[in-house]
Amino acid sequence: MSAPQEPFDIAEMVFHHTGDAHQLDFAPFGTIQLPQWQPIHLGSLVIDLSPTRHVVFLMLAAVLAYTLLQIAANGIAKARREGRAPGGYAGMMEAFVVFVRNEIAIANIGKEMGPRYAPLIMAFFFFILMMNLLGLMPWGASPTGNLAVTAALAVMSFLVIEIGGMVKLGFKGYMGTIFPHIEGLHGPGAVVMTMAMAPIEILSKLVKPIALAIRLFGNMLAGHFVILSLFGIVFLFGSLGMWSYGIGAVTASVVLGVMFLELIVAFLQAYVFALLSAVFIGLMQHEH
Repeated sequence: MSAPQEPFDIAEMVFHHTGDAHQLDFAPFGTIQLPQWQPIHLGSLVIDLSPTRHVVFLMLAAVLAYTLLQIAANGIAKARREGRAPGGYAGMMEAFVVFVRNEIAIANIGKEMGPRYAPLIMAFFFFILMMNLLGLMPWGASPTGNLAVTAALAVMSFLVIEIGGMVKLGFKGYMGTIFPHIEGLHGPGAVVMTMAMAPIEILSKLVKPIALAIRLFGNMLAGHFVILSLFGIVFLFGSLGMWSYGIGAVTASVVLGVMFLELIVAFLQAYVFALLSAVFIGLMQHEH
């Protein structure tokens, strides 16, 4: 007599596919165990540098972004040598790059400094886009559904915003963004108000990267939760006989629609992160 089958657990399935792990899951074809190294101990701090699923897909996203852009660059260079406009894939990628450069970087940072920051903004856009799209592939995983990844990207943006602002404004001008001069106030009142505003200004600087990290993480993780939960309905009601076919067909149609929506969200969130980074850099470049 066979043992009773355990009930299907949607929560376990969702967290298994969205969480990080030391293995690559290609069910039903098997799994690939990733190497696990001894952690590094720095006093009370323990650092584990072992590769995980999200690390693997993060590196894959970086390689894909570089490769796709390099292929496009080669195609554009070839078209220019032949004295014609690039077409096909190279032309499409050129349109994306020009849009990000002109409409995101230069439009929000300015014509003077925008071209200098454009490579960073383009790197943010294409790198995040590749990570988002990998999460929609079969057996894929989205590193942007990991708060550590989005936080690292936000910290990079934060450092560029603040260091770039200090270089542009000078030390005195940069400190003016923390201790602002209140127009119309003079003497002790101005000093008190300036000191009172300093914590608010510091908090506003910290809120920007936090907003970047949480927005990207939350949107990408929520989308995967919805898709996997809908898939779980098929298995949850798979024992209802003929009714299960109807439930499966309806659920598959809904999942297909959500997948198309997630495809749009993948592009949108890459655009939003790049746009907000450019806006924050531009605001700091023109502080007075």
